[in-house]
Amino acid sequence: MTVTPHSGSQPSGSRRPAASPAETAEAIRRGDRRALARAITLIESTRADHRAMAEELLAELLPHTGNSIRIGISGVPGVGKSTFIEAFGLHVIGQGHKVAVLAVDPSSQRTGGSILGDKTRMEELTRNTSAFIRPSPSGGTLGGVARRTREAMLACEAAGYDVVIVETVGVGQSETAVSDMVDLFMLLLLPGGGDELQGIKKGIVELADLIVVNKADGALVNAARHAVAEYRHALALLRSPSKDWKVPVLTCSAATRIGVPEVWETIGKYRSTLSATGALDVRRAEQARAWMWSEIAETLTDAFRHHPAVRADLATAEYAVTHAETTPTVAARALLEKFLGRSR
Repeated sequence: MTVTPHSGSQPSGSRRPAASPAETAEAIRRGDRRALARAITLIESTRADHRAMAEELLAELLPHTGNSIRIGISGVPGVGKSTFIEAFGLHVIGQGHKVAVLAVDPSSQRTGGSILGDKTRMEELTRNTSAFIRPSPSGGTLGGVARRTREAMLACEAAGYDVVIVETVGVGQSETAVSDMVDLFMLLLLPGGGDELQGIKKGIVELADLIVVNKADGALVNAARHAVAEYRHALALLRSPSKDWKVPVLTCSAATRIGVPEVWETIGKYRSTLSATGALDVRRAEQARAWMWSEIAETLTDAFRHHPAVRADLATAEYAVTHAETTPTVAARALLEKFLGRSR
């Protein structure tokens, strides 16, 4: 079943008609993985007609969403996010759940496509019929997530995946947007203690609901224990994301899968604690509000860049700013006045 017209070479009279958003939604709710994959392709499209279809599709799916635990995972380079997610996903599936992984990869500057392709790094999880893995290019979007990650999450939930994992590009200055779309934000770190603590952003540590020191095996076991003590001490000096939850620091080895069950058990405790106090509902409501404003900002930026009067003067304004012929404030105001149809 498709959601966009078929582009093959068969005669037009024999083409299969494109599925309507209602038909696609029904297929997704039945657990049709192909329909889900095509729906996410539609959701990620920037074509105006595709966006209209995607919005209609999401309206059909919305009543069937919200029943998953949404987990965001980020980590320092080399921490083994993909290895951890595979081990974690397989364990969760073994507990009777269905797992969707939205792996946001860096975008190629040349093609805009995904560079890493996490499916190649999670082969065992990919083959599992209770898992769905979707690599998506970040497209240059700040925050380590793709612009349509939130909508893709809703589609996965409607398809029956009750654990949805968002893997971000990595740790950096802007790697925080994922915390505005998940129930629990997990930060993966390497054994390294205080030295590594100095090299990660304080802001992203403050956002973490759970910290896991990975690769705690072999010769690194003692280093991992030392790292846990260092991170716990650091967290005591920082404000917790939730007044109802004290951020735990755990160790695990994704390679040997030791400690992975404890991570899942801790996530269960987190969800139970925040659900009991109503904090989880409040968090999701705030996320919906933030999503709306994010969409407003990005849509306005797109409209601004494509406005005929702005496009005609944008290169000149950029040249004037970069050559110190005018200030960015003056140039921005002039372009905004053209966009808004105002005259000086």
